[in-house]
Amino acid sequence: MTEILWLRRDLRRADHPALAAAAAAGPVLPVFVVDPRLWRSVGPARRAWVTANLRSLDEAYDGGLCLRVGDPAEVLPRLARETGAERVHLTRETAPWGVRRDAAVAEALSAADVAGVPSGTPYAVDPGTVLTGSGTPYQVFSPWARAWQQHGWPAPVAVPTDLRLAEAPSDDEARRLLDEALAGDLPALAAAGEEAATERWRTFLDGALAADDEARNVPAVDGTSRMSPYLRLGVVHPRTLLADLAGHSGAAVQRYRLELGWREFYADVLHHHPHSAWADLKPALAALEYDEPGPELAAWCEGRTGFPIVDAGMRQMLAEGWMHNRVRMITASFLTKDLHVWWGHGARHFMLHLCDGDIASNNHGWQWVAGTGTDASPYFRVFNPVTQGLKFDPDGDYVRRWVPELADLPGKAAHEPWKHGGAPGYPDRIVDHAQERAEALRRYEAVRA
Repeated sequence: MTEILWLRRDLRRADHPALAAAAAAGPVLPVFVVDPRLWRSVGPARRAWVTANLRSLDEAYDGGLCLRVGDPAEVLPRLARETGAERVHLTRETAPWGVRRDAAVAEALSAADVAGVPSGTPYAVDPGTVLTGSGTPYQVFSPWARAWQQHGWPAPVAVPTDLRLAEAPSDDEARRLLDEALAGDLPALAAAGEEAATERWRTFLDGALAADDEARNVPAVDGTSRMSPYLRLGVVHPRTLLADLAGHSGAAVQRYRLELGWREFYADVLHHHPHSAWADLKPALAALEYDEPGPELAAWCEGRTGFPIVDAGMRQMLAEGWMHNRVRMITASFLTKDLHVWWGHGARHFMLHLCDGDIASNNHGWQWVAGTGTDASPYFRVFNPVTQGLKFDPDGDYVRRWVPELADLPGKAAHEPWKHGGAPGYPDRIVDHAQERAEALRRYEAVRA
């Protein structure tokens, strides 16, 4: 009897509990449903990234990946009838929208006498598992991280050695949408697929991680793992990365383990507080005054603010579907503290363009900067885009790469073109940072009062 494996954020074969459960029960039909509601809601970089990884996975299944288009609550029961399947295996979803979708699918499958069989989640430890001694959710990362590490996680699941594949035709419309996603002028994406993810991870483990922990904060250097786009689609499972880290030691290894912990922590926060996907986690700043988005928001989105490090980051995101984490904090602070725009506008723009855009990590990262989330240091932290640029890109290599108008300004001069006669074609600063910092603090004090 055919076992359907419904793939979403688990586009891999290794360390895949749902695949293992399906393979143990019979021939497996892996299927990906292109849901038009989601497909239309993201930008071209994200569609292309999903498509590239689907094609790689299809090769890993010897062309056996079934592609369908539509509402999964309608597509999956219909596919079960076509194939005679009595079970649909899936990785359990934890984000609010996914939980609601999966509940609707489970109801539709039940009505068709088909069982939904969830196994595992996209996380090393299922969100909601790690609680305080009194059984309540943690509010702050550090104590949560200690408890998370003490709790531990299972070993990676072995790839099924007796995997047999079932067959079902793909929709022509699904193939058309995927072909369309890879056509035209696309961002320069990373290499897709499980093999590429593994190679990238091994290179990082043996190179940047061991060589220089501080390189992770320098955006001009390839000093980060760049695993976030692969983690976003489940091309690799965090449990696999944590198992590999167990064979290494040192401060850099622990720091990276905690970076994976932040991803898990934000998923845990969203699990306990689903409203925080698009609303302030902490209500203390509910009355904070924001400005209505205007031309300044457009300038920020397009990398035309006149602040080089901000513009470089925004242009990198448009060009690669990725942005260095340090620069994400700088650009987010600029939008919320210099332009006084509500964090949700920036979060939506990031989710539209980032290949690693994850609702929990992205939106709670934005709230961390805005002061409305889990951070113990609230709104009064304001990143100075010039000093941040001078500190983390002291030679100006990063800004010159992404803002070619600054190519003729050597060294750190690229961060302050207004002090060096400007740069042809590069815009003037759209705000005075010192004034807007004072205004941000004034608004914060008004709420506190």
